[in-house]
Amino acid sequence: MTPDHDQEDWLRAAYTRSRDAYPSSQAPVDQILTAARARRRRSRAAAVTAGAACVLALCLTVPFLKPSPDAVGPTLRPTPAASPTHTPAPSTVGVQVIGEGRVDGQRWSVALEFHRTLPKDYVSPAAPHRTAAPGTSLLCQRMYIGGVRIDHQGGPWADCQPVTGTNDPQAAGNTGLWGLHDKGTSGSRLMVANPEADVAYGIVTLTDGTRIKATSATLPGTTYRAWAAPIPDGHTISSVDQYDTHHNRLSHDTYWR
Repeated sequence: MTPDHDQEDWLRAAYTRSRDAYPSSQAPVDQILTAARARRRRSRAAAVTAGAACVLALCLTVPFLKPSPDAVGPTLRPTPAASPTHTPAPSTVGVQVIGEGRVDGQRWSVALEFHRTLPKDYVSPAAPHRTAAPGTSLLCQRMYIGGVRIDHQGGPWADCQPVTGTNDPQAAGNTGLWGLHDKGTSGSRLMVANPEADVAYGIVTLTDGTRIKATSATLPGTTYRAWAAPIPDGHTISSVDQYDTHHNRLSHDTYWR
């Protein structure tokens, strides 16, 4: 036998003696699995505890957070405001101021007021027992001197007349002298005319030579027009003239002397 074979046999014999002297044991699989499960339970409990702590910290912190003055947040939709119980239609009543100013130290004003339909409580002052009026609409001429409505004693509709729609020709062509005393023959008075469409303005000439100019105004959406001039107490009208836009005189009236 060669020396190499002798050495190989000696090493094999030494390995066999060592293996027999220290018998091997199986790997502790059950202990390893038990330990791993215990570690997983500890890890899960720690994670739950940390999460609960974070949520608690967030709940305690959020209410005390204040936005930065420069922060831009979402626009909130405003809560709808409570609407009024009744909103009148804009077309139900139309009002146009015809003239206003001062006379004898008192404020005066004249306005046309148009109701597209006859008011439910309307009663004709000329025929209080009639249930129906000869018209579908109502045109009122509201005249005030010193805060008092002229002809207020006759009720709320004393200065109104029924008309048919927004273009009733019967509403034009009238002129009147109105006041708070003696049916307009004394005290501060108002001359009000409802002219034809071609009249641009009127001029009232007093006996002392004073000339008062009044420009026509039209109620929007209608053909109803008027001009108004104040007449001071103690003065008498000499003449009333009306002119078109080219300053051509259309009428001359001396009835008011």
